Amino acid sequence: MLKDIVVHLSGDEQDMATKYAISAAHTFGAHLTGIAFVYEPVIPATIMGGIPTEIIESQRADSLKHAENAVAAFTALASGAGVSFDTRTVDASLAGASEVFGQISRRFDLSIVGQATRDSTSPADLIIEGAMFQSGRPVIVVPFIQTEGLKLDRVAIGWDGSRQAARAIADSIPFLQRAGHVEIVVVFGERGKTYQTQGAVMTEHLLRHGINAELKRITAPKVDVQSTLLSYVSDSGIDFLVMGAYGHSRLRELILGGVTRSMLSSMTVPVLMAH
Repeated sequence: MLKDIVVHLSGDEQDMATKYAISAAHTFGAHLTGIAFVYEPVIPATIMGGIPTEIIESQRADSLKHAENAVAAFTALASGAGVSFDTRTVDASLAGASEVFGQISRRFDLSIVGQATRDSTSPADLIIEGAMFQSGRPVIVVPFIQTEGLKLDRVAIGWDGSRQAARAIADSIPFLQRAGHVEIVVVFGERGKTYQTQGAVMTEHLLRHGINAELKRITAPKVDVQSTLLSYVSDSGIDFLVMGAYGHSRLRELILGGVTRSMLSSMTVPVLMAH
């Protein structure tokens, strides 16, 4: 059961994660906590002799005002929706906020964060990684193009037989049980993968949870898995995607790409991920 959810309040103009989190909390009757960060001033290492105190104080004041505005907007929306909520304003460095948010998220059933916009200067990608690697809990990443609240008419599960995918499925059970239609999507074409035959077994497992999932097998002969999966999601009218995160180390994902990193940059629907 989902009874305690945390959301990162970015305060950005395109912060759809806040509205989505409120919708999710309302659907599940869960308590929602909004976290806004007040970032420490950034002082470039190349500057000799330090920065005048008034400039540092101005940077901090701007960050504090941004966080207060994010909290105020969240409070107004949550109050209007009638959900149980509270807020916290946390001091942190840009680099340290990721780990802090991950540690905070350990005490919740689910964290919700927004995708970074292409021209954003906010540390959204770091917050996402903190939630994934530091919390031990599932995270929903909401695309900045999202216009609706939680919608579960058609849900897809990206199944590759990995530990991460299995964890994501287990964590998504409350959502799957509310879904109108569930599909387990297996993408063929990855070398060395032997998980394709396991899809039918996973459908049997979900059926024991009261979830009637349909198995879909699609191929990716010349394009990457992420592009194939995203195309399927778009063409099939999927509202919500479930998948494992980071099968490789973060360093290898950064260098080589990887489905997770590609999905985070190109996602078109909310994605529940687990590591």
